[in-house]
Amino acid sequence: MKDITLVVMAAGMGSRFGGLKQAESITSDGKAIIDFTVFDAKKAGFTKVVFIIRDDMAEDFKELVGNRIEKTIKVEYVYQDMKDIPQGRKKPFGTSQAILCCKGTVNEPFAIVNADDYYGANAFYEIAQHLRNAENGDFAMVAYELGNTVSPNGTVSRGVCEVKNDKLETVKEVLKIYSDMTYDKEVGKGTFSPDTLVSMNLWGVTPFVFETLEKQYKEFLTNANIQKDEFQIPVSIGRMVTDGLVTVKVYRNKDKWYGITYREDLPELKKVIKRYINEGLYEGI
Repeated sequence: MKDITLVVMAAGMGSRFGGLKQAESITSDGKAIIDFTVFDAKKAGFTKVVFIIRDDMAEDFKELVGNRIEKTIKVEYVYQDMKDIPQGRKKPFGTSQAILCCKGTVNEPFAIVNADDYYGANAFYEIAQHLRNAENGDFAMVAYELGNTVSPNGTVSRGVCEVKNDKLETVKEVLKIYSDMTYDKEVGKGTFSPDTLVSMNLWGVTPFVFETLEKQYKEFLTNANIQKDEFQIPVSIGRMVTDGLVTVKVYRNKDKWYGITYREDLPELKKVIKRYINEGLYEGI
């Protein structure tokens, strides 16, 4: 059986949350969201986890999360460094740059997830099955319904997807989507349907992705406003689709997403995870 790896993007600043949210405890015994993500992924057949972190958070992250995860599955680390970051910019360029940092460490098909999102077990079974048979440009994503991903505690950014015959056609990053599914436009407000499909950065890709990301990154550094622009994976993969380099199979997931974009999101998340544990979904975690 082909090995598949889980790549966890954990280098985010957590500015809206206020702290190292990737390590925030959501259970009485100190487990974080990532413990449950890894449990679900391992059960689905993933055999290794690669954490993308920053040098300045490495010691804390390993102490609070990584050392515990290492007891359950093989773990490796890559670092999203600041070597290309211009003076005055305070954070890395974004998730595409983060994935590019995995080149040379990840040589097998892999799934990409955010460290602070709870995706649910079903998503990992779907993406794992796809990756076991994936070659070159056979990518995949798990799409959620927007109504299941908004936060009552503030706005969210989502990759809004156009899908035809279960294949991704376009994905557009929309900033500041409110809990009522409205969003700011240049003139007035727009409104999305609750069943609008969005990306939550659960992608399934192959090492084929690295060559194209390198080319896109060189273009980004040449043409972007590098003080403020972001080099993000939904946009990068969307370009690959438009250019005919890859196809992206879309797996529609009706589960509710949970995360900790804001500190006020924590109580509901803790309540849900406690219920899942009591129902036996995470026996042995």
